Amino acid sequence: MKILAIAAHYDDAELGCGGALAHHAAKGDEVYVFVATDSGYSNQHKKEIRSSDVARKEAEVAMGILGVKKMFCADFKTLEVEFVDSLNIQIVKLVEELGIELVYTHWTGDIHHDHQAVARASLHSCRHVPRMLMYRSNWYHSTLDFRGNFYVDITDYLDKKEAAVRAHASEVERTGAKWISFFRNEAENAGQRIGVKYAEVFEVVKWIEK
Repeated sequence: MKILAIAAHYDDAELGCGGALAHHAAKGDEVYVFVATDSGYSNQHKKEIRSSDVARKEAEVAMGILGVKKMFCADFKTLEVEFVDSLNIQIVKLVEELGIELVYTHWTGDIHHDHQAVARASLHSCRHVPRMLMYRSNWYHSTLDFRGNFYVDITDYLDKKEAAVRAHASEVERTGAKWISFFRNEAENAGQRIGVKYAEVFEVVKWIEK
């Protein structure tokens, strides 16, 4: 199977579906990742927090850990992604050229500006892909409920997911490893619901069996 994970930033796929991607790669599936932004950003005082070069280098390490075949990078600026044709066209081209059969993307209820724009672009651009799942890559509150109804057992791949997240050293250092504890707890809770040690949970957009 050919899988595409679509993300706004270089760390989103690792956080939201890193275990599932490692699982697919281990099974022999072709796993690709598309990242919409250069992922560099500054704070409100215009002090650089993370450079785009550092973000990309960390992501390349993370992709290797997960077994991703290739990462494709667009050049939208962080916090400036919009649901526009230039984004849609890049995603459509990848889907068609790679023959993608399953897409993982951001949840449409995510309040993060970039995540929401990428989620909408994914729904539009991947409308002919037979399978689509939405993930969460943060813990922000939303007025909508994430309806997690599709689970992937990542018991054998949680360590790879954590290693991939830790590869983003600049962000892990900034957050004090809160990412690690939060998503490990989420994986444990999801696993308990389905009787395994660790799992990732997704919201199904569509799933067509052939």
